[in-house]
Amino acid sequence: SWGNVWPGPRSFQPSSVPLPIRQGYVPKGQAPPGKKANAELMKIPNFLHLTPPVIKTQCEAIKKFCTEWPKLLNSEEAIEKHYPLEVITSDYCHASPTIRNPLSRVVILRIKLSDLKLDKHARDKFLRLIDDRYNQETDLVTITADRCPVRQQNLDYVNYLLTACYHESWSYEDWEGEKTLEDMEYYDFDLNQSKKNLINWYLQCNNERQTLSDNDYKSFDVSSIPNATEYKDAVCSLFNDAESEHTLNKYDASVRKLLGLPEKKIVK
Repeated sequence: SWGNVWPGPRSFQPSSVPLPIRQGYVPKGQAPPGKKANAELMKIPNFLHLTPPVIKTQCEAIKKFCTEWPKLLNSEEAIEKHYPLEVITSDYCHASPTIRNPLSRVVILRIKLSDLKLDKHARDKFLRLIDDRYNQETDLVTITADRCPVRQQNLDYVNYLLTACYHESWSYEDWEGEKTLEDMEYYDFDLNQSKKNLINWYLQCNNERQTLSDNDYKSFDVSSIPNATEYKDAVCSLFNDAESEHTLNKYDASVRKLLGLPEKKIVK
């Protein structure tokens, strides 16, 4: 049994290894030195103690201490649903006088923004706190920590950052209630005059004369108006994404659909 001959990690011993191993640099055309009195083989780490039969025996021995993998976690979607938080670390193995690698302390935390259960105010504030750590295409929030010397410290730090940003996003300061539409960092269709104009136009087209209060305007669902959702997105895009050929064409197409006009034709 090879496991009895080489039970654990140790330096290379040519008398114990029945293999014609060679290691070392030689001029071109010559064979590398053999295993006898070869310092190159003795100074590098080896994995001769981790043969497949030994690994199988060790796995069978520790199996009684392990729990069975949950049967319901049979897909990536199920794993993401029950375990939305992902922590990424790296371990390195290399030949050097020290076993430590400075990159092994880096900790990366990832979670989808949709899994944090934020309302509109908290979501906007959370995105401003994390700044460029959010990827809009993948909906992933990525927080990286490498300033602490130990991995566990960086793990505690990223957990603290996520917790602090989450709770801070739900806090409502007094000065936030004093903000007016002119102070807003982005254009909100539901709070601006554009929504009132759209509702008044729709009621007038249907010969419905109603006097609505500010609360009625805010609670009115514009999705009940045909093509109003596309118009709302186009107006928000025009204000928030700056004026460009794309946003203008999008606004033009949405207005034509809203008014029931034919599509714009380009005459060549």
